[in-house]
Amino acid sequence: MTTAENVPVDLSISFKAYDVRGIVGETITADSVRAVGAAFVDVLGLNGETVLVGGDMRPSSPGFSQAFAEGASGRGARVQLLGLISTDELYFACGALNAAGAVFTASHNPAEYNGMKMAKAGAVPVSSETGLMDIRDLAQKYLAEGIPAATGAGTIAATDVLKKYSEYLRNLVDLSGSRPLKVVVDAGNGMAGMTTPAVLGDTLLPGLPFEIVPLYFELDGTFPNHPANPLEPANLRDLQAAVVAHGADIGLAFDGDADRCFVIDELGAPVSPSAVTALVARREIARAQAGGEEHPAVIHNLITSRAVPELIAHDGGRPVRTRVGHSFIKARMAEEGAVFGGEHSAHYYFRDFFNADTGMLAAMHVLAALGEQEGPLSELGREYEPYAASGEINSQLADVPAAVARVRAAYTRDDVTIDELDGLTFTAADGTWWFNLRASNTEPFLRLNAEAVDAVTMADIRDAVLELVRQ
Repeated sequence: MTTAENVPVDLSISFKAYDVRGIVGETITADSVRAVGAAFVDVLGLNGETVLVGGDMRPSSPGFSQAFAEGASGRGARVQLLGLISTDELYFACGALNAAGAVFTASHNPAEYNGMKMAKAGAVPVSSETGLMDIRDLAQKYLAEGIPAATGAGTIAATDVLKKYSEYLRNLVDLSGSRPLKVVVDAGNGMAGMTTPAVLGDTLLPGLPFEIVPLYFELDGTFPNHPANPLEPANLRDLQAAVVAHGADIGLAFDGDADRCFVIDELGAPVSPSAVTALVARREIARAQAGGEEHPAVIHNLITSRAVPELIAHDGGRPVRTRVGHSFIKARMAEEGAVFGGEHSAHYYFRDFFNADTGMLAAMHVLAALGEQEGPLSELGREYEPYAASGEINSQLADVPAAVARVRAAYTRDDVTIDELDGLTFTAADGTWWFNLRASNTEPFLRLNAEAVDAVTMADIRDAVLELVRQ
């Protein structure tokens, strides 16, 4: 129940706003995980209920899954061990089986990390606003005082959801009529190495008209080839080179737990997550309208391209702007009954996927859009990227508030509007540019995103703001 120094693990170090992330053996241990499993059941009232537990390919995930199961069953839960799963497999299972659950993953973090993402029945996220800190506090008490015996005996059994997950996704996007496509997939030694053959290949279901070229499909939580974080451009280089070398139609890159997907066109160039958001939004709006829904809502965070809300409105949807962060997106998805939501970080959320995010379903929509027409992805993507964007630029600063104040002073003028939804968003009155400044919640970083009607204007505004920020 304690570390080697006989001091209980301080759970406040690993519990974050939306999930748990820690260093294995230091800030997350089998004993602390066992206590969290018990607290998960007690805080959410799951005595006698089904609790789902699985993990990614990190070496510590099986042991942590077992420890969580012991803690949960010890408090009376009926635990189903799901084995190796992606994060979106957990969301599927929580939604389809209407049960709470946890997946052990540290997403794109390095090999020495692991953590937990938790969900209530129906895949409703457990965050700092919906019980995560209550779980932390009770688990901390159990670490110090011991886990009490349950009033009812719990159980631990095993089940597998990969085939049902794959069938569910196939039913949402029909890819059988696609033209033949050559698809390079970089799994980064993460869980997409297991889910891609199941969903897009023929290991569990009938084959699709795709030739899958695998990169790093071997499940290996030590990440021997490159970090499983496709948000970093360096981690896309192998995929970009392979797409060109194989003459492929498209490249897909997943992060470690496979809940995010990045897209590369046939020329080896990235397709921005904003363009993917707009493309998928168009398809989901049309599907909702075909079902008789008027003005279906689509969620986008405030630093996605302005092309996203413009296209949503053009297609008869209702754009809903929100803060950055998946808990905000998921909450607004539920509030608005939104059909889809997208973020610049390549998280994509679907009403038909229990309002949860899934990289695989987004990839399937892109494949469907590409496969139903004859042009290359570079041309298709250009339709959804009419503006020039800077991407996210981080500045490490000693005094973040002072830098924000300098920018605010410089741009407080009649021809600029300032919005405070999330950080500060400055927009030119003539609509030619906008930029957002957001301070990191966990690091001394100030994040800049800028967009303009052309590359020259974008570069001018980006450089002017950075000069003020980095004085």
